[in-house]
Amino acid sequence: MAARRNLVIAGAALAVLIICAAGTAAGIGYLLRPVDAAAGEEIIRVEIEPEATAGQISLILTEKGLIRSAFIFRIYARQHQLERNLVAGSYKLKPSMSLPEIAAKIAGGDADPETYWFTIPEGYTIEQIADRLAAASLVDREAFLKEAAQPSPQILEQFPFLQESAANSQVKYVLEGYLFPDTYEIAAGSSEKEIICLMLRRFAAIFNETLRQRCEELQLTQHEALTLASIIEGEARVEHERKLIAGVFYNRLERNYPLESCATVQYILGEVKEVLSNADTKLPSSYNTYQNPGLPPGPIGAPGEASILAALYPENTDYLFFVSKEDGTGEHYFSRTNSEHERYKELARKTKRKREAEKAANRPES
Repeated sequence: MAARRNLVIAGAALAVLIICAAGTAAGIGYLLRPVDAAAGEEIIRVEIEPEATAGQISLILTEKGLIRSAFIFRIYARQHQLERNLVAGSYKLKPSMSLPEIAAKIAGGDADPETYWFTIPEGYTIEQIADRLAAASLVDREAFLKEAAQPSPQILEQFPFLQESAANSQVKYVLEGYLFPDTYEIAAGSSEKEIICLMLRRFAAIFNETLRQRCEELQLTQHEALTLASIIEGEARVEHERKLIAGVFYNRLERNYPLESCATVQYILGEVKEVLSNADTKLPSSYNTYQNPGLPPGPIGAPGEASILAALYPENTDYLFFVSKEDGTGEHYFSRTNSEHERYKELARKTKRKREAEKAANRPES
């Protein structure tokens, strides 16, 4: 009887142990599962500082609501020999991730650095780019301008298409025109040089081998083509006129006429004036295309892809002049002779006066 009673007790004890073990396993399994499997793509950013311990990381993850148990995280990290392999960084984690998935991401150093976006519009000058980036606290303005004026030897070596600009002493900013206007994503803390290299790589991708060969066909250097493209960017207001404006400029270059581009004078002035004075057009500068035939020493801004293509594939035309219609459409009158051009200029002035009068008449009384 005693032996049977002992056997029953031992069996009961074993059953209790099995139940406890099963319960413990189930409990641990629960603690390893996602905090919220239904959270989907919800993101929680977590910053892991250098030399943070597994214990410190476990507390951060618990506070962020990403794991259920800091203790289980520490045990898991120890059992899987991850304690010494947890990598500092900025991580995008999800409540729908399991504890093992989170631990693996941090141990693998699969960080997601914080990023910022910025957009540079077509036609922006180096100084406008510097102003925009500095206003967003992405660069130090003076450091950026210094690098744009005199790029480091490493940048000149990495981007050999800058050599012609760098060799021209009349160019204020070697990088003028070469920082391609686009929308960019950068990692937080990116340096001025890193941002510049990102924009130069984008330019290199746009101005590809096909376009460089086209420059050779036109007997232009890449720098000259970019300079012309920047002037087209400054003059064109509607898409369908870009190639026609390019054609006019080619005709004037062929005849050794001054380009007489208002955009180049505005570049000298550092501002966009609605109407240039006679004195403005006589400013002494190699960039003044009213006074000097041919192209200026370098680009006057950053042309977009459409203006680059217009410069390389101009419309075949016999026009030699164009002037804004001043009717609010952004379009121009194109003409073949100076007398025709003068008539269009007078028509544009009348249109402008009429629009200004209508605007004044419709202005509410104060």
